[in-house]
Amino acid sequence: MVAAKAYTLTSPGAIENATIVIRDGRIVSVVAGGVPPAGARVVDAQGRIVTPGLMSAGTQLGLIEVDSTAADATVSSGALGAAFDVQYALDPNSTSLALARADGLTRAVTFPSQSADAPFNGIGAVLRLEEGPKILDVPRAGMFATTGGMSAASAGGSRGAQWLLLRNALDEAKRCAAAPAQCRNAGQGEQLVNRLNREALGAVVQGTMPLAITAARESDIRQAIRLAGDYGIRVFVYGGAEAWRAAADLAARRIPVVLDPFANTPATFDEIGARADNAAILHRAGVTIAFAVPGISMTHNAGSIVREAAGLAVANGLPWDEALRALTVNPARIWGVDQRYGSLAPGKEADLVIWDGDPLEPSSAPVVVLVAGREVPLTSRQTELRDRYSPRRATDPLPPPFR
Repeated sequence: MVAAKAYTLTSPGAIENATIVIRDGRIVSVVAGGVPPAGARVVDAQGRIVTPGLMSAGTQLGLIEVDSTAADATVSSGALGAAFDVQYALDPNSTSLALARADGLTRAVTFPSQSADAPFNGIGAVLRLEEGPKILDVPRAGMFATTGGMSAASAGGSRGAQWLLLRNALDEAKRCAAAPAQCRNAGQGEQLVNRLNREALGAVVQGTMPLAITAARESDIRQAIRLAGDYGIRVFVYGGAEAWRAAADLAARRIPVVLDPFANTPATFDEIGARADNAAILHRAGVTIAFAVPGISMTHNAGSIVREAAGLAVANGLPWDEALRALTVNPARIWGVDQRYGSLAPGKEADLVIWDGDPLEPSSAPVVVLVAGREVPLTSRQTELRDRYSPRRATDPLPPPFR
């Protein structure tokens, strides 16, 4: 690729007139004014912005087509709580994946929204949004739990019960990890968590799997900080509408926050302190941030909406480069794939996008998307419907079933 305005995210700013060399799906070099290797296919970026492929830190891509069919992201009865693992339900033919790719997403975290054992939702995964059946990049990437007033009913009605149940589950998992044979032989009367869920939580208490806690209210965020210290585990905060109030403590504990920049007014009493400059305040305090937009945008328009959210954070004080990092290298680091993805650096997998404008502007769009060095089509069900029913095709012969 030649004539690129390349934001490598390995250094501030952009490399003008950059030549990006890719071989065997990986980046070989990014050099200003470089000469392409002999015999290489050359893509002319024509001075356009080139970034790493974007990553949304919280979606349900591959699990849900529309909200009315959300079964693959939830478990409402049975034995599965923390052990509920979404990797077995992923659909690589989901129509939302092609749309997300066409909007510049090449990676995404997908996670469960509910299990049968509150406050745990289950285990999420990292996806690589390439064509074909192999979209699962990192299975068992993280454990998810939900706290707060809107979800308290599933834990008996109080957020205090949520935290007590969460702590008890970690205690049981810790005891069983230390003495598995003794735990298997122990009577079940004193244990609230079944074997499957205890074993799933073993990875959390042993430090090999992070715990992502959805929390909006400051008090819950501070409980999450305390939990990380008490158990010596890796904790991330999702949502974090009032995280700005605990910014210094989050930074001190190195707890990342995955936030929604659209959350600038309270939707519940847990979000009374929501403010538009949350991302900017957290960044200034030294907190690692990433972006995700909840609700329908976890599948529908997952790529375009998270870009718009990042642009909104910039409009409210977050530096532009940092917003781009929150869509690339930051979520890669949070979810442990930064050795392979997240920046335009030699050796990294060649996920990159050529944009027709500012990628944080809603009106901009990708011109070319590469996943692992392979160009992917920018077609989706939406573009196919647009083309099929375009007024320009009004005089085309009808398909046989309609004649």
